[in-house]
Amino acid sequence: MPSYRLSDFDYCLPPGLIAQYPSLQRSGSRLLDGTEATPQDRVFGDLPCLLRPCDLLVFNDTRVIKARLFGHKPSGGRLELLVERVLSDHQVIAQMRTSHKPAIGTVITLDSAPGCHDHPRATLLGRWPDDCGPLFRLALANDAGDGPLTLLDLHGHVPLPPYVKHSDTAMDADRYQTVIAKNPGAVAAPTAALHFDHPLLATLDAQGVRRACLTLHVGSGTFTPVKTEDLACHRMHSERYDLPDATRGAVEDCHAQGGRVIAVGSTSLRTLETFALNGQTSGDTDLFITPGFEFKIVDALITNFHLPKSSLMMLVSAFAGHTRVMALYAHAVQQKYRFFSYGDAMFLSRALPASEFRANVHDHIPSAQQTP
Repeated sequence: MPSYRLSDFDYCLPPGLIAQYPSLQRSGSRLLDGTEATPQDRVFGDLPCLLRPCDLLVFNDTRVIKARLFGHKPSGGRLELLVERVLSDHQVIAQMRTSHKPAIGTVITLDSAPGCHDHPRATLLGRWPDDCGPLFRLALANDAGDGPLTLLDLHGHVPLPPYVKHSDTAMDADRYQTVIAKNPGAVAAPTAALHFDHPLLATLDAQGVRRACLTLHVGSGTFTPVKTEDLACHRMHSERYDLPDATRGAVEDCHAQGGRVIAVGSTSLRTLETFALNGQTSGDTDLFITPGFEFKIVDALITNFHLPKSSLMMLVSAFAGHTRVMALYAHAVQQKYRFFSYGDAMFLSRALPASEFRANVHDHIPSAQQTP
């Protein structure tokens, strides 16, 4: 196995290919089929012709919360909060952007939604995860006593990625959310699933393609660049996940029937492969997948195009092969595909045949009837 370094995952991307808005129709985006020797340029609505009965699509059903809040300190200085995690007792964990960090105990006045006479506020309780931590623990409140999720939904803004340059609108509230979103908690969308609409899902159902869901609450760390040339020195951000028993059973049934487990997005893949490694159906994962990783569950992957030198570039290179992925990215740039969260997608097969693991799959995957 070659020894890879950060520079091996770089590529030249013209800024004009970074999508600022979604396609007019979800399934109308482009799809680069990378499963054959020669790349095939398709539209996402062609996906049914690439799938077969007994295949299983595994979606991340996390729901993006309106995690970005604006407000001011008692001094009048402006600040921005990006909520990373909702805790109990009206508390949240957030990033804070301001010229001078306020003292512990400071009450921050938050901006109300237009036309709303509510008075939301945030009290700074401390740093997180310890006294020197980079994040902050705050208590959110309003006069009505609403919980954090309600307050965010009323007064927050869609946490668009840093490379999307427009302010969030009602369009973003709809399109930066998947049609299967259910469990609130993400501050970034599982973007591969943004291409699915209800008519496409109905077509796949009629075709006999099965689907299942898991939850991984995507954090803003997904946009954090890898900065160390030596990949072994990089530390991944941690994200919460939950894998239902029904999805575990669907994975087993799919493999038993000769179908493919197809992860819809890197978050679904990381959750399934985390489970294969630790046998835990819920918890936090900081799994960092680089070339040489031994995949045990996922056979194919639907994914968007990722930032140069990012951990996600390393993940897809580990999955489909570094040489293959870099060639596909060069093709995508040449053909002017649209990149990143609001961009187009690709369909990848695993570089190594899943049959290597299928014979002893139950050694890797605890049964849905077992308690890990």
